[in-house]
Amino acid sequence: MKQVIILGTSRSNGNTHKLVKLYQEYSPADIINLSDYSISPYDYEHKNIDDDFANLIKNALNYDHIIFASPIYWYSMSAQMKIFFDRLSDLLTINKELGRRLRGKTCAILATGLEIKAPKCFEQPFILTANYLGMHYQQMFYCSCNEQFIVQKHLPPLISYLGMQSTYQ
Repeated sequence: MKQVIILGTSRSNGNTHKLVKLYQEYSPADIINLSDYSISPYDYEHKNIDDDFANLIKNALNYDHIIFASPIYWYSMSAQMKIFFDRLSDLLTINKELGRRLRGKTCAILATGLEIKAPKCFEQPFILTANYLGMHYQQMFYCSCNEQFIVQKHLPPLISYLGMQSTYQ
């Protein structure tokens, strides 16, 4: 299964990025870092049609499994991820053909935050959007990172999440 991680974070080497890199060590996935693209907020008049969103989606459609990676900011996805999700509206209006190609794909979430458990409200927009677009939502993998990302703490649950046996010592 060919998979891509769509990363939306403000810190280029923050906890979420570290989680993504660790994930890649155990499960091959390409990364689309939203910070590398110019994506404008949703516009009802579609004046932003020439930004990078359509090309980014075309690229993401080459994958079977799409993983959304975001830190939890104020119980929600990052600003970069929110703009990306808002722009999915383009796939319901001006790029319907691209939107239809999301049907049947699987998706999941990689997330980091300060709380022991991710707030339930964080996951809801991802689940509801996947359902609306005809995607099959799998589950979220969350890492509580009070101060920093600690590989020894997060690797065993990640291995379990991936359905693999840990060889980490």
